[in-house]
Amino acid sequence: MRKTRALAAAGAAVAVLGVAAPVAVADGGRVANPSNIVAQPGVIARGGQLTITVDGCPHGGHATSNAFQRTNLTPVNNRNDIARGNDTARGTATIDDNARPGPYDITVHCSGRSLTRPAAFTVIGGVRGGIGGSSTTGATSTDMAIGGSLVAAAVAGSGFFWMRRRAEKRI
Repeated sequence: MRKTRALAAAGAAVAVLGVAAPVAVADGGRVANPSNIVAQPGVIARGGQLTITVDGCPHGGHATSNAFQRTNLTPVNNRNDIARGNDTARGTATIDDNARPGPYDITVHCSGRSLTRPAAFTVIGGVRGGIGGSSTTGATSTDMAIGGSLVAAAVAGSGFFWMRRRAEKRI
C-alpha cells in the first residue's frame, strides 16, 4: 500500500513538472508572469493615446479594455531589464470616440497568462473646441428673437437720430 501511494505521488510530481517545463524553457528557464501594468496618462479624453507598459512580458502580448480595441504589446528589452529578469512590453492604444466617461480596467495577456488591473485609467468627456461649447447647430428661435429685437432697436434709434439731425438743419 505504501509503495502505491509513493508511486502515485511521484507520478503526479512528474506530470506537474512535465506541464511546467515547456513554459519555463520558452522563457529562458523562468516562468514569465505579467505584472505592474502602468497606463499613462491616468486621465485621458476620448480619442487620446494611452501608453500601456507591462513588466514580466518578455515576448510581448496584447492588452484589452472596454475603452479601446485590442492593442499589441511589443517587447522593450534592454540590457538592464534582461540582467534583472524584468522584461518589459509596451503598446499604445487609442481611446474610442464613443467611450463613456469613467474608470476602465486593463487586461494584459502575455505568455499564456493574464493579469487585470482594475480602474487603470479614467476617461473624461471630450471638449467641443472651436464652437464655444454649444451643442446645437444653427440659431434657435430664442436667438432669432433676441437678434431681431436688437436689429429693430438699432433701426429705430438710427431713424430717431437721423430725424432729429434733419430737424436741426432747418432752423
